[in-house]
Amino acid sequence: MFDAIRELLDHRDLLYMIAWREIKVKYKQSVMGMLWAVLMPSVIVCAGFIVRFAFATVSGNSLALSDLASVAVKAAPWAFFVSALRFGTNSLIANTNLVTKIYLPRLVFPLAAVFSQLFDFLVAGAVVSLFLVVARVGLSVHLLWLPLLVGLLIMLAAAFAILFSAASLFFRDVKYLVEVFLTFAIFFTPVFYDSVLFGHWAPLLLTNPVSPLLEGISTTVILHRSPSLSWLSYSFIVTSVLFIVALVTFKKLEPFFAESI
Repeated sequence: MFDAIRELLDHRDLLYMIAWREIKVKYKQSVMGMLWAVLMPSVIVCAGFIVRFAFATVSGNSLALSDLASVAVKAAPWAFFVSALRFGTNSLIANTNLVTKIYLPRLVFPLAAVFSQLFDFLVAGAVVSLFLVVARVGLSVHLLWLPLLVGLLIMLAAAFAILFSAASLFFRDVKYLVEVFLTFAIFFTPVFYDSVLFGHWAPLLLTNPVSPLLEGISTTVILHRSPSLSWLSYSFIVTSVLFIVALVTFKKLEPFFAESI
């Protein structure tokens, strides 16, 4: 594992170049340009508004602007996570020529795919910030939790991307399974709603390691409170273990990549 990290550090310029290439290819000859970065979060927010409105109607409560703000601050990181997994899974197959003909650490491809999505995340985050200003969501010292929460989300996305990219070389239907998983995963992740709505079933929902991170982001930004330390610790442990497993598995399978492609 440490050899893989050391090799990545030695090739950090290559990682940057491939990530920047991914960004340029994505927006090259694109009519909408950077609007694509806010399209998916906007769709999620609209869907979340419908869900929140339905919940409010059934419960007889009014829908507050803070409810929509809660969906907005979770939509951008969720959209990043989905895109990172989608592009990360296909990263090795999409770079077949480089994987088979040039020696370089193959780990840069799934990581570059993940890092390239950070550009969209920053654009979407800027739009969400403007919305929060309009919604009059203030600032607090609890925003200092955001770097840790976002960092863990990036690390979790990278772990899944590394695992799925390697698996997709040996089993080509993995990318289709990932698409199916991502389609339905939003219903098992508190993006449209908050976990507290499920009462004593909330802990089951929070066992999804992404859930405590999204809930933590909403809690710090909207409610101006610290995230749940117990669930944050759980997500940290799961993410760390998964990332280590992903690195070790990837390095063990890497010698067989060329013949599998």
